[in-house]
Amino acid sequence: MTAAPEAGAGLQQQAEATMEPCESVEREVDKVLQKFLTYGQHCEQSLEELLRYVGQLRAELASAALQGTPLSATLSLVMSQCCRKIKDTVQKLASDHKDIHSSVSRVGKAIDRNFDSEVCGVVSDAVWDSREKQQQTLQMAIVEHLYQQGMLSVAEELCQESTLNVDLDFKQPFLELNRILEALHKHDLGPALEWAISHRQRLLELNSSLEFKLHRLYFIHLLAGGPDKQLEALSYARHFQPFARLHQREIQVMMGSLVYLRLGLEKSPYCHLLDTSHWAEICETFTRDACSLLGLSVESPLSVSFASGCVALPVLMNIKAVIEQRQCTGVWSHKDELPIEIELGMKCWYHSVFACPILRQQTSDSNPPIKLICGHVISRDALNKLINGGKLKCPYCPMEQNPADGKRIIF
Repeated sequence: MTAAPEAGAGLQQQAEATMEPCESVEREVDKVLQKFLTYGQHCEQSLEELLRYVGQLRAELASAALQGTPLSATLSLVMSQCCRKIKDTVQKLASDHKDIHSSVSRVGKAIDRNFDSEVCGVVSDAVWDSREKQQQTLQMAIVEHLYQQGMLSVAEELCQESTLNVDLDFKQPFLELNRILEALHKHDLGPALEWAISHRQRLLELNSSLEFKLHRLYFIHLLAGGPDKQLEALSYARHFQPFARLHQREIQVMMGSLVYLRLGLEKSPYCHLLDTSHWAEICETFTRDACSLLGLSVESPLSVSFASGCVALPVLMNIKAVIEQRQCTGVWSHKDELPIEIELGMKCWYHSVFACPILRQQTSDSNPPIKLICGHVISRDALNKLINGGKLKCPYCPMEQNPADGKRIIF
């Protein structure tokens, strides 16, 4: 039991060591950004002073021209000084800009110093069917990420430049979701309500309360309008009828708030109904339920893969170095598995995993888990190896059984 704190401390030290190169590069980037900011402010100030000076000189020249007087020696001297000042200012700004170049190059050197440039060598080329397939997969992941983030114009531009063919059927769900989310960010519930009502049956199958939450938020929006909206709010309350059985308590709270409407909900026990966090919550609920209904992932697959890669890459690079040092390159030859197990955390658990207790291997479609008559579960490969004389004896209990009686389990 005492090993747990030590293990936690070890993981913390490993995490700190992993983040140290990132922090080193970040410090250099911060220096560059600060220099850019200072240079921008100085540049703007210098140019404004120069423009004012030139403007004054221009006004004096225009005045002299209107009077028809010849150019005086004083004005000629001022013009010469103005030209010299413009030249000196431009040279000074150019010199300051060159100094920033050296700071930018230091960022590149910091990246080279703190990160291994040969990260591509961690994974064998055999993982990909071909380089074209690799490029197409990456481009498709980037396009999907851009669509999911609402950066539609950037995604379209990438498709054109990469000659990537994206079907309209693929784009349509993202276009619709972004249109509705954009309306929600503007506190417009109309498109979301329309979508939820049209998909009511499928949302009910998912046990989703999205439609109720949208009606609830619209009711609260009416309450925020004060006593003038009281009759409209009462009329709108009829939309809660289909949800009365599942959301009785929440409906009672909303109807009770009408008592305080004339006095002001802000100072009543129902002031929490006016909390602006409800809008952020409805955006999250809509995104989650709509993605689930349309068969889309809530998070971008590219961002999930990138985050997982950041965790896994340092470990894989260490393993690669050990493999090369001990000259046992054949250890990692499969394209669908890693040489060691890498813990990515609960956030990256998307489906159940079963490892055979006999062979200590993770089951797969070609080697599925099999439930024996006695209730114990092993992999199909383990079952085949345990057959003796047409009979199978469970490795955990003495029950003998026919191997054909085993049933495949699907988690």
